[in-house]
Amino acid sequence: MINIHEKAICESKNIGAHTNVWAFAHILPGAVIGENCNICDGVFIENDVHVGNNVTVKCGVQLWDGLVVEDDVFIGPNVTFTNDRKPRSKQYPEEFLRTTVKVNASIGANATILPGITIGQGAMVGAGAVVTKDVPPFATVVGNPARITNYNTNQHNILDKNHSNNLSDVVSNYSKCKHVTLSSFGDMRGRLVAIEHATDLPFIPKRTFLVHDVSSHKVRGEHAHRECEQLLVAVSGKLSVVVDDGTHRAEVELDSPVKGLYIPAGVWGVQYKFSQDAVLLVYASHEYKEADYIREYDEFLKFANAG
Repeated sequence: MINIHEKAICESKNIGAHTNVWAFAHILPGAVIGENCNICDGVFIENDVHVGNNVTVKCGVQLWDGLVVEDDVFIGPNVTFTNDRKPRSKQYPEEFLRTTVKVNASIGANATILPGITIGQGAMVGAGAVVTKDVPPFATVVGNPARITNYNTNQHNILDKNHSNNLSDVVSNYSKCKHVTLSSFGDMRGRLVAIEHATDLPFIPKRTFLVHDVSSHKVRGEHAHRECEQLLVAVSGKLSVVVDDGTHRAEVELDSPVKGLYIPAGVWGVQYKFSQDAVLLVYASHEYKEADYIREYDEFLKFANAG
C-alpha cells in the first residue's frame, strides 16, 4: 500500500510499497522511490533521481537530477542539493553531475551539498554544513567548508592505559590488531627508544616512511592493504587512528614513541586529529605496490567479506 496525500502531486509510477508522500510534495514521472520511505511536506523530486528503501526526506528538500540516495538515509529539513557547479539561466550541461548518498548516512538540517560528491556509508553531515568534498564512510563533518571532527566507531581508544597486548579483550574482531610496546631507556640525559627489527616488530620491515606537517583538519590513510602489514608509532605529538575490519570500527590514540599499533593486512585504516608537532613513523612489511592498496571502501567491504 502507498499513502499519497490528496494535496501531493505524484507523477511517478515507481513508488515502493508502504511509502508515504505527504502534502504539497511533487514527484516527477521519472523518479524512482523505494519501499517504506517518508517523503514529507513540500519536497520536490526531479526525474533522474533514485531513492532507496527506508529513506526519510524531511520538509523543504529538493532532490535534483543526478542524485542517488541509497537505503536507510535520513535527509533533514531544508537540505540543499546541487547538480551544476556553474549554473546559468537557460543554459544546461550535457549531463548533470552525479551525487550519491550511501547507505545509512544522515544529513542535518540546512546542510548544502555541492554536486559530484559522495556522502559515505554511515556518515553524518552536521546541520548547516557546506560539503565541498567527498565525505568518508562513518565520518562526521561540520562547518563551512565541512571538516571531519570524528568517526562513528564501535569503540573509542581501544588501547587502554595499561597498553594491553590483547585487544580481543576489548574488541573481539580486532584480535589480529595489537599494541606493541617498544623498549625505552632513560637517564638524566634523556630517553632512547630501541627497536630490534627481528625481535621487537611483528614482521621484518621492507619500507619505512614518516608522515609529518599534517594540518589538524586533514585526514590520511583511508585505505586497506591486501598483503602489506604495518606498525604505526607516533614518534612526536599525537594523532588518532581508526581501524575497521568491515564489521566493527575502533579508534586508537597514539601519543608516545613507545606505543605502536600493529595493523594487519585486510584492515581499513584512517589517521586524523594530528597535533601540530605530530610525526608518524610507519613500518611496512612490503615494498610499495599500488596494486596492494584498496582505496574504495565498497571494494574493501567485498574484500573483507570474501575472507
